[in-house]
Amino acid sequence: MDTSDQVDDYQIIKVQDARGKQDFTDTARELYRNDPVWVCPLDKDIDAIFDPAINVYFGHGTAERWVLKTREGKLAGRIAAFIDFNTAHSEKQPTGGMGFFECVNDQVAADLLFDTAKAWLETQGMQAMDGPVNFGERDSYWGLLVEGFTHPSFEIAYNPPYYQQLFENYGFKTYFKQEGFHLDVTKPLPERFLKIANWVAQKPGYEFRHFTWKEEEQCVKDFAEVFNIAWATLIKNFKPLQPEYIRKTLKKARVILEEEFIWLAYKDGRPIAIYLMYPDVNQILKHLNGKLNLWNKLKFLYLKKIKTMTRARGVLMGVIPEYQNLGIESAFIMKLAEVMARKKHYTEIEFSWVGDFNPKMRKIFISVGSIPAKHYITYRYLFDPNAPFERYPIPETKA
Repeated sequence: MDTSDQVDDYQIIKVQDARGKQDFTDTARELYRNDPVWVCPLDKDIDAIFDPAINVYFGHGTAERWVLKTREGKLAGRIAAFIDFNTAHSEKQPTGGMGFFECVNDQVAADLLFDTAKAWLETQGMQAMDGPVNFGERDSYWGLLVEGFTHPSFEIAYNPPYYQQLFENYGFKTYFKQEGFHLDVTKPLPERFLKIANWVAQKPGYEFRHFTWKEEEQCVKDFAEVFNIAWATLIKNFKPLQPEYIRKTLKKARVILEEEFIWLAYKDGRPIAIYLMYPDVNQILKHLNGKLNLWNKLKFLYLKKIKTMTRARGVLMGVIPEYQNLGIESAFIMKLAEVMARKKHYTEIEFSWVGDFNPKMRKIFISVGSIPAKHYITYRYLFDPNAPFERYPIPETKA
């Protein structure tokens, strides 16, 4: 079918000025106008991702973004493309990323957006693109939601169901799958699980401490040390995380952060495991429509005070290889359950997300009674249709 006339129904515009930035954030507001589940991110948080003065990834990468409008000037979509030079050339095909995709339910419009990202990446020497992904760490805006279209947690992907068809019709293929697990903390943990967790927590030489602002510097240093050892063998093309990034992330979240939601485990004084969790600020952002003016700041503080946040999002858990499979993760979850028992307004934890390349973590969340409630796909698109496609490797597990 000749779609040239349909393509002419749209115009694609590169974001280059304040008007373009506003259109980029407004596109989501327009497309989700009648979706009661969607939560509008703060405009300033989205803008920060594309600000070289704020996003450290510009130190080793580059990005562009575009908005799509109808010929009448109505917002119809958006997309961003980016390259992390630290990892792009470590793949068989030099690979960039695309993300922050939003689009009307029209394959022609979606293809125009995808083509635009692809064309720009090709000018930068790329031969493939992953998406939808973030120009930053994997814990934010990573993957396409394909099942479980309920309340989205902070910085976790949410999109209409029809996006899956738009991606797959274009030619994107599954690179890896992800799951979000929900745990009802009003229910007791399984007895067998608690027995193991208690045994681990009381072993000689082991110590479990939660983060405190008073000990911030040491906690951040220890956190980075564990993260960089634990993830080096798990994530392909892993690049170490700098303590400064962790420090900035914590300070950004200070207004909502609970000290007892961040844990570190030690063996004979050496940091060996970490856990990071935040209150789900989306339960407050739901009422702000992406704006943080004076009135909304006051509203934010009020909603926080009356304990609007009843959910928490587990962002990551990591154990250095020599201490894996020893039940340390179980001890963390037991500690969190004790915290939640004191902070009774919290009723649910979402662990998001766990990749299919991490079956050990999946097994842990299932053992504690978590339910796999949300499913995501991170896709890869090879520019050469004849190139062999390889999925993200999944480690073999013992039966």
